[in-house]
Amino acid sequence: MMSRLKPILILQTGDAPQDVIAANGNYDTMFLQATGLGAGQVRIVHLPGGERPDAPQAYSGVLITGSAAMVTERLAWSEFAAAWLRQAMDAEIPIFGVCYGHQLLAHALGGEVDYLADGMEVGTQPIELLPAAANDPLIGQLPERFPANLIHSQTVVTPPRGATVLARSARDPHQILRYRHNVVTTQFHPEFSAAVMHDFLSGMTVQDPERGPELALIGRELSDTPDSEALMAAFVRQCLQAV
Repeated sequence: MMSRLKPILILQTGDAPQDVIAANGNYDTMFLQATGLGAGQVRIVHLPGGERPDAPQAYSGVLITGSAAMVTERLAWSEFAAAWLRQAMDAEIPIFGVCYGHQLLAHALGGEVDYLADGMEVGTQPIELLPAAANDPLIGQLPERFPANLIHSQTVVTPPRGATVLARSARDPHQILRYRHNVVTTQFHPEFSAAVMHDFLSGMTVQDPERGPELALIGRELSDTPDSEALMAAFVRQCLQAV
């Protein structure tokens, strides 16, 4: 029955580093694994590569990946995606954004994105739900505190008007944003396992050997994050059940 539904759109906003791809697949592969979706149930659109989605009404839901790009660069493909996402919001299409996707949707709807004041937030970090999450149909299923894997230099500094903040970390007060009953975004990566994070840190150490001791310490504290990892799969189930 699911094969007759409109596909889920994966808006791919970038590529993982080559060593991460070699061991774990690219962002689209990670999203498929995290959601349990099969290739026949999705359409993958690689925005930086020049691909463009159809009209939002062609899809039963939208997932937005992370990226090494920065929303503040205002790249042409990113600004196109921001305008497209505004159309998707107007059409009431379900949306789940991750990291860059979290920031991109906030930017698209009038929020402010900029660099974290004290540098990159990276590693397995505790996420704390806020009172507004208690009755949320998706986020309310999570524990009040749970671990999640993060790697980001930019953040949503000011959420758009109408967004509800559902969770925070020690360094980022806007870890989960809810816009509508069918639109939610996370700054953390639900699709990242400890193995994926380890490969990211290994690449960062090669690029910046002076940070080696710091990154090694972060690496010893990495863990899988089953609560956060279940989020996109739960979103997709809600999305498909609503069709």
